[in-house]
Amino acid sequence: MTPDAPTRTTPTRMGEKYASNERVDLDALLADVRVGHFAFVVDGQPNVLPSAIAADDAGILLHGSSGSRWLRLLATGIPVALAVTALDALVVARSAFESSMHFRSAVIFGSCAPVPDHERVAALDRVTEALIPGRVAELRPPSTKELAATLILRMTIEEWSLKVSAGWPEDEAADVAGGAWAGVLPTASGFTAANSAPDLAEGIPVPDSVKKLLENRATGYSPA
Repeated sequence: MTPDAPTRTTPTRMGEKYASNERVDLDALLADVRVGHFAFVVDGQPNVLPSAIAADDAGILLHGSSGSRWLRLLATGIPVALAVTALDALVVARSAFESSMHFRSAVIFGSCAPVPDHERVAALDRVTEALIPGRVAELRPPSTKELAATLILRMTIEEWSLKVSAGWPEDEAADVAGGAWAGVLPTASGFTAANSAPDLAEGIPVPDSVKKLLENRATGYSPA
């Protein structure tokens, strides 16, 4: 393969416009998304496993039941591709052809391995904190039985391809001169209510971690 030959992480279309090689952009995306889709091949057949994810300094964490066939297969180190996407806005152009989305999307290649025993509790805490910041301090430690029932893996990041779409609609001059509205509609992510469990004992308040999630509704996206 020559140095200029395309690889599996080389964008085949509009790479000059959307592609980013900045690891800081990948890290920001991984910090924002909560679900990833792990793709792998078994006996010549494609498979996709959706899972909650959390990044740490060594890779990407995922977890589930220790009895899960798919997690146990990933734990053997087979090749894996992970897809993650964040939708930031809709781009409303003056024509359907130019309408699009603002997104950040990555495909990451690597393999998974079980997290070492001495790191398992910290790794599980990292996943919990990624979903609900501050929650670990409000909970009891996991029991020996719970730890035995949980398989936590770390995917190493060997290669990756990232695209970032931003900016305003790019309408043709004739459409700009027309009467159709154009602009950007940012998405807003967040949680709307804390619905207490029906068997919750009377007098237990909503914890601070949940209150902060309800307060921190993200609305500050800029299309520029």
